[in-house]
Amino acid sequence: MAENTGCTHDCSTCSANCSSRAPQYDAPHKDSHIKHVIGVVSGKGGVGKSIITSMLSVAMQRRDYKCAILDADITGPSIPKAFGTKGDILSTGDGLIPLATKTGIKMISVNLLLEEETRPVVWRGPVIAGTVKQFWTDVVWGDVDYMFIDCPPGTGDVPLTVFQSIKLDGVIIVTTPQDLVSMIVGKAVNMAAMMNIPVIGLVENMSYVKCPDCGRELHVFGKSKAEEVCAQYGIPFIGRMPIDEKLASLIDHGVIELMDNDYLGSTADAVINFCEK
Repeated sequence: MAENTGCTHDCSTCSANCSSRAPQYDAPHKDSHIKHVIGVVSGKGGVGKSIITSMLSVAMQRRDYKCAILDADITGPSIPKAFGTKGDILSTGDGLIPLATKTGIKMISVNLLLEEETRPVVWRGPVIAGTVKQFWTDVVWGDVDYMFIDCPPGTGDVPLTVFQSIKLDGVIIVTTPQDLVSMIVGKAVNMAAMMNIPVIGLVENMSYVKCPDCGRELHVFGKSKAEEVCAQYGIPFIGRMPIDEKLASLIDHGVIELMDNDYLGSTADAVINFCEK
């Protein structure tokens, strides 16, 4: 029988059990000792994965866990900006040394490798995917309790590379309270299921904005559907983030580590409970 050549390379819409989906996990650098790896994903862009990744790392670091961030969003990296992290990535000849934030969160991002942070990364898919793999295999991470991988949106080359190359404990799905949320979450849930990766839970970002005068919660993007969607797909609801002008300012100034909220406290609890079962 002739080989089926109609592959679209979109595993989120395909039910075939082919070799492209079989995971072949890469080992991290020999001097990296990483206990847990969590992917932060979404079926679409603009939902705030990088904010959730940054804040969750800060929350976990405050609980005395050693945290790291692998910025896999190669064409739209924003993690260094949130932390105000700048400097040269050094090489020991045996591997790359990640930069550390003010509180000790280790990170690697393509923006830390560019001479100008506004220079666009105009690379094709295989090169981008290869860079993500090198961030895992060639960086000397040292001792890390929790690594968070900020994935680009969708179900294309890079998320697929992360899912197939890096052994994840699970993924967190980030969404917003809009009508199309069910379809978008469904894509992420189905892709994780196809890769046999557990979904730790769903976080809803931009859930509401609190009136500065009366304290009333205003649902500017519509009433939340998070609980309904979670029930539909059988996944836990683990966090709700408001639109917070103060938080946005901290990110703009690169001082996210000064945040004084506990918006993702329940999310941190869910990650710890899931990984330490």
